[in-house]
Amino acid sequence: MSELNPLFSIKKWNENDRPREKLIAKGKNTLTDAELIAILIGSGNRQESAVALSKRILASVDHKINSLGKLSVKQLTSFKGIGQAKAITIVAGLELGRRRLDEEVPVDPKIACSKDVFNILRPIIGDLEHEEFWVLFLNNANKVVQKKQISIGGKTSTLVDARIVFRSALEYGATGIIIGHNHPSGVLHPSQSDIKLTNKLKEAGQTLDIHLLDHLVITEKNYFSFADESLL
Repeated sequence: MSELNPLFSIKKWNENDRPREKLIAKGKNTLTDAELIAILIGSGNRQESAVALSKRILASVDHKINSLGKLSVKQLTSFKGIGQAKAITIVAGLELGRRRLDEEVPVDPKIACSKDVFNILRPIIGDLEHEEFWVLFLNNANKVVQKKQISIGGKTSTLVDARIVFRSALEYGATGIIIGHNHPSGVLHPSQSDIKLTNKLKEAGQTLDIHLLDHLVITEKNYFSFADESLL
């Protein structure tokens, strides 16, 4: 597509250059990130087209869709031409994309190593700005029969009730559990409270013959495994 004056309305563009028409004629994979966002917001402002506005928004996050997904409605509305309705549309669209990643995990994935756990939990909690604590409930074949959020905390901690964890384990008939939580700070090393909680759940599980198999501390791109580090 030739470089177009951003003052021009998309309606005045050649039909093959319009994002919606381009998607229909050539397929979704031919659209740039900016063109896809332009379809979401529908229009730009008096000075720039929807595509130009989308390029400017992407430039503010170094053209990283993952970083764009972290922007709040309030942050998005700071861009001229993005009102609350358009901001909500962007947030909702990117959230659907994140959930799609989660659905691509098999219904009953088998856990063979800590990386398998990371692949399940990272799309759920890896890029959150607050801490969440999740549990994977496994059967004798090490297949995940259920995953469940146990608690939500702030930026630095979350409280976990062992009774809730093992009540759920008994309900699902699990013989093993793997616990995981995220560190929004990006720090992989577990805190003293993380270590204390791990030992508490391990001991509680032994009395019920429900084994704690691992505890993962998860960040956006990496993880720390208690089992891999021989801390269980």
